[in-house]
Amino acid sequence: MSTLDYYNHNAEQFYDSTVKVAMESIYAPFLRYLPEHASILDLGCGSGRDSLAFHQMGYQVSAIDYSEVLVKKAQQLTGLPVRQQSFYDLDEVNKYDGVWACASLLHCERQKLPEVLSRILRALKAGGVLYMSFKYGSTDREKDGRNFTDLDEQQAHELLRGVPGFLLLQQWITVDKRPERSEEWLNILLRKV
Repeated sequence: MSTLDYYNHNAEQFYDSTVKVAMESIYAPFLRYLPEHASILDLGCGSGRDSLAFHQMGYQVSAIDYSEVLVKKAQQLTGLPVRQQSFYDLDEVNKYDGVWACASLLHCERQKLPEVLSRILRALKAGGVLYMSFKYGSTDREKDGRNFTDLDEQQAHELLRGVPGFLLLQQWITVDKRPERSEEWLNILLRKV
């Protein structure tokens, strides 16, 4: 089973476990760098939870996800158009004030992360901001049919060194917001320079 198959086959369970998670404390550091009515790309939107929250706050939201089933569920939740697209295929240029990649790039193959970050860099307007989060760790692993690229501070530093054009604004560790989980997450906030 591939990561995509996992999400298509387990979309209902994934949706139910993530759609109501309170994320306001994670939104705040990202949103403080964005102008009013900023354009945000929710890259790997999953349930659509964050797209809906940003839309309700008055931001102009575009959303993509690679899972056909989650795209439909996100469209139903948000009422917004959601594109079925992989982050490997992101090809927009100077379009977004912010890119929100919450728990999505952790499914990117480690060796392809610099290429995907370069695609995000191109998609951001000058001064645009990227938020991304990874499960805290240092391994590439498979769990329940999904592939994960974990990241720690050192690996994040090495990754960013390989993608000139980003300035690190903030990096911090949080505990999973779902009450039944205790995993740690590495949160990274970058600005296009």
